[in-house]
Amino acid sequence: MRSAPTILHLDMDAFYASVEQASKPSLRGKAVIVGGLGPRGVVATASYEARVHGVHSAMPMSQARRLAPNAAYLVPRFTLYRSISDQVMALLRALSPLVEPLSLDEAFVDLEAGGTAWDERSARLVGAKLRADIRAVTGLTGSVGLAASKMLAKIASEQAKPDGLVVIEPGTERAMLEPMPVRTLPGVGPATGDHLRRAGIHTVGEIAEAGEDELVRLLGKAHGHALYAMALARDDRPVVAERETKSVSVEDTYDVDIHDRVRVGLEVQRLADRCVRRLRGAGLSGRTIVLKVRRYDFSTLTRSETLRGPTDDPAVVREAASRLLDSVDTTGGVRLLGVGVSGLADYTQEDLFAQAAGGAGEEAAEAEESEPAPEPRPEVPVERRWSAGHDVRHTEYGHGWVQGSGLGRVTVRFETPGSSPGRVKTFRVDDPALEAADPLPLVEVPPDLPEPMRPPEEPPPRPMEG
Repeated sequence: MRSAPTILHLDMDAFYASVEQASKPSLRGKAVIVGGLGPRGVVATASYEARVHGVHSAMPMSQARRLAPNAAYLVPRFTLYRSISDQVMALLRALSPLVEPLSLDEAFVDLEAGGTAWDERSARLVGAKLRADIRAVTGLTGSVGLAASKMLAKIASEQAKPDGLVVIEPGTERAMLEPMPVRTLPGVGPATGDHLRRAGIHTVGEIAEAGEDELVRLLGKAHGHALYAMALARDDRPVVAERETKSVSVEDTYDVDIHDRVRVGLEVQRLADRCVRRLRGAGLSGRTIVLKVRRYDFSTLTRSETLRGPTDDPAVVREAASRLLDSVDTTGGVRLLGVGVSGLADYTQEDLFAQAAGGAGEEAAEAEESEPAPEPRPEVPVERRWSAGHDVRHTEYGHGWVQGSGLGRVTVRFETPGSSPGRVKTFRVDDPALEAADPLPLVEVPPDLPEPMRPPEEPPPRPMEG
């Protein structure tokens, strides 16, 4: 473990909900809950105003509605969240080449590797400037923890929430950790916490007092050794710049179990197409197609098929997913479906026809090319769906967002991130003057935003190694 608090952990505050509040003036200072809105939906993020009522991430949405019936309930806008995350990560990468993203709103940064911090003072200056830059660029707040290790930096950022900065000085770690509950340590979830509690261990200090041998007896060798080291504030894990993507997948949970086998097949086809779009967006291809099916009784089945080479062809992925579905019994109903691709590569198998035809090679390709083009299918009109929280534009009233829809009507509040709270109008769902729109920027970034901060003083010269 290093001798200066030069590992930074950034955690954006209630990220999804904060983005929605920043983009919707009428929701600022109010309870906002983002997640799946169906009967089986779960909370992705709750604003701090909603947390006062006991709402938290991963809570069933039905329970959240009972706790906070007057909150605004919105469907996530992941495209917008990713774009803002990209802005934040760019600020972090300007500080150091070693940035380890954990999610869209959370990352570690090795400031020492970037030469931007070498002691407590310089680290504190960088952390404060980073928070100011994030607010200037995105209009949002983030909490920063600084410490000599990744574990402690993450604990510090949690203590800093919301919108704060906490530095853990080297040498103070043990005293700080001792009174904290065991759940403070990474990897100690409800099950491990209960196991320790039954053994009379409630705090981090009591973990250290129990000793390594006792922890190994209670939790097993690997977990026991790791937990004892963390209780002593030992953590030498480096910040890893690139975390390799192992798979790309999409899944949907359905409000009502799907019993119709044809409908299940169509859903798998749709998910396969979505998965390929995400795969191509990342510039990747993959060899292994994975199907996930959660049945009516909550049993979850996964099936996989490995192709001869990597692909990003939607037809190939659809065919493989359909073959996998043939081996799954969906009698009784399906509540969740997912399609994924693993065994990723940054190139595509050229002979896609060989994969699709099970290795028939060039002959299959020539036969495919000689096939006449299929007759175009007549388009079937689909009723437009309006998701709560998503952006729309009206030819007369301008930009707004969907407050809700049902019974053939959609209610829209017309406002923008820089406006005052706007007025509400209701339209038919098929009103030709109303269309889906792209999100607007949360803030206008000033063109003269200063370069990411460098401390005003150069670090003291390091002694030469002999």
